[in-house]
Parts: sequence; C-alpha cells; structure tokens
Amino acid sequence: MYPQSLQVLIERFRQLPGVGEKTAERYALSVVDMSQEDAEQIVQAIMDVKKKLTYCRTCGNLTEQEECEICADPQRDHKQIFVVQSAKDVLAMEKTGEYHGVYHVLNGLISASKGIMPEDLTIDALVKRGKDASEIILATNTTMDGETTAMYLDKLLTEQCPNVLITRIAHGLPFGGMLDYADEMTLAHALSDRRTMGSKE
Repeated sequence: MYPQSLQVLIERFRQLPGVGEKTAERYALSVVDMSQEDAEQIVQAIMDVKKKLTYCRTCGNLTEQEECEICADPQRDHKQIFVVQSAKDVLAMEKTGEYHGVYHVLNGLISASKGIMPEDLTIDALVKRGKDASEIILATNTTMDGETTAMYLDKLLTEQCPNVLITRIAHGLPFGGMLDYADEMTLAHALSDRRTMGSKE
C-alpha cells in the first residue's frame, strides 16, 4: 500500500504506547510533509534523549546528571519519600505542584503473572533510604499488582523502618487507575487524603 520506507516508519510509530494504525499513519505522513530541517531536528532530539538521559543514582528518576534536580534540591523535604512505579509517575506528580518531598522509583511492580519478584525492583535501596525518613508515601497504581506491591512494602517497611510513618495515597484514584493518566486535581486530592497503612493503624 505504502512505499517500503514509509511503511517501516508507520510500524515504528505503532510501537509507541497508545498509538494505533491510523494515528501511526498520520504521524508518518506528517513527517513526509515536514521540511528536511524539521525532520532532522526530531531525529536529533530522539538521539539526544537516548544518549544523555540516565537514571538518578538516588531515586531512579530521569536525569542528565548523576543526581536529578529534585534530589539535589536542598529546599525539598528529604525526610518524605513518595514511592512510585516509574519515572512517568514522578512527572505526573510534579505537575500538581502540591508535593515538596523526594521520590523513589521502583522500576516496576511485583507481579506473579509477569514473573516480577521483589528482588527485581529497587526495594532494597528504598529500605536503606527509608531508615532516615519520617514518612514514606506508597503511591503505586491502584491495580492488582499495585495493591500487592503496596501491601508488601507496608509490611517490609514497618519491620525494617519501625519509626517511619507509612502512608498510602487515597483512593480518589479509581481501582485500576494509573498515576500518569490522572489529572492534577485528582492526584492532589489523593496526596492530601492519604491514609496510614494497615500495619500501623
């Protein structure tokens, strides 16, 4: 149907999350209509992201330095740790402007169906950081895997960090909800209405 080079580009766009065939076709045809300079700038931006971006040595957030801007900011509350599944969730929470602590990215969720175990996540690093915290806020998604992970972390952190308050974001976020898809107001309410986890109730 399409020339091979265009078909290859369409297939590459389809690999992006949430991009179906029609959307991929529109993206690819938009590239065809671009000037050579604009197309080269997009290619360069993609290459820069792949070359320059890394993960913060402290929290796992995306950064171009060894430590992300949030962890390096002395104005943030480093005693309050907001635990999320991925760096996308950090970006979503930062958009609310309501949270002023630091983060910890798990790089996934515990999932028996996917074969992801606690040792596959950055849980050991969280426990180490948690010993110096005043509060750890569990903000994993409200999916089955997210709830399983939150319950596991609650039990582990209560044992390993007995003097730390363990809380969970409120269920203003519907079951099955993903943090990075929620609007700023929903996330702000989920933060302000957080509750103490079961192990310390």
